[in-house]
Amino acid sequence: AVLLQLASGEVFGPDQPIALRLLGSERSIQALEGVAMELEDSLFPLLREVNIGIDAYEVFQDAEWALLIGAKPRGPGIERADLLDINGQIFAEQGKALNAVASPNVKVMVVGNPCNTNALICLKNAPKIPAKNFHALTRLDENRAKCQLALKAGVFYDKVSNVTIWGNHSTTQVPDFLNAKIDGMPVKEVIKDDKWLEHEFTEKVQKRGGALIQKWGRSSAASTAVSIVDAIKSLVTPTPEGDWFSSGVYTSGNPYGIAEDIVFSMPCRSKGDGDYELVKEIQFDDYLRSRIAKTEAELLAEKRCVAHLTGEGIAYCDLPEDTMLPGEM
Repeated sequence: AVLLQLASGEVFGPDQPIALRLLGSERSIQALEGVAMELEDSLFPLLREVNIGIDAYEVFQDAEWALLIGAKPRGPGIERADLLDINGQIFAEQGKALNAVASPNVKVMVVGNPCNTNALICLKNAPKIPAKNFHALTRLDENRAKCQLALKAGVFYDKVSNVTIWGNHSTTQVPDFLNAKIDGMPVKEVIKDDKWLEHEFTEKVQKRGGALIQKWGRSSAASTAVSIVDAIKSLVTPTPEGDWFSSGVYTSGNPYGIAEDIVFSMPCRSKGDGDYELVKEIQFDDYLRSRIAKTEAELLAEKRCVAHLTGEGIAYCDLPEDTMLPGEM
């Protein structure tokens, strides 16, 4: 779903040629060949080449953007700690490959879950690449939050702005309604129902992925692809004046007092050059601070759980509770 949008020119613009390099596995190589055939047969005028392979050191050669989408889903009987280890090994290897052969300023978008900690593992294994260049995808959560606020207020989606998802892409994530706006007005002045905002709205956004699986029988694909496109476009086009977007980014030097050296979703703003800066003009209240502290504690625990993959010693798993990813059953 995302490849078709990339190849069409929708993401990087109508004058930017695209070369796609698709990394698969021995098990998925035939399906990958089929995807490549569909891309070729679609005659996208900007698509200059499609290369496929199963060796990251070949596929990532000179890459300027890396979208790390694939990860093992959590199945029955798999503890969250085990999932962190299994998927962490994938992203450690991909980080090493990016470090060795990609463009030195490659931008990396980690989609495969648990995406925050996978992004941390990846960047720790790619010391030549600026840590700031790594993102964990929380844009789908932001889009879901905007949808729910718009529906509640009875407005079109484009009237909702300044929405932040704080923290982890898990059910501890914090959809921020304190700083969000509807038609330029603070959400709490438009939706005067604190109970709905703190409970129904927050929980609906946190658990939206699981609710979709129950209806659809599989996890979101189309909306995830749209959110990946939105996340990239937010970095390659200037952020509208006064607005911002959410992305899971490295916390070093953040202005919010959040623990250093984790990947945490925060409000970002871009000049359209592929880079970003953190937004400083943010309000906090006791409710928002307490929720942020919970998701921060979870990410710090996940970090301890993968210390063996980040070069920081022996792993120690003391996850505060077995919180689920938004799409997990």
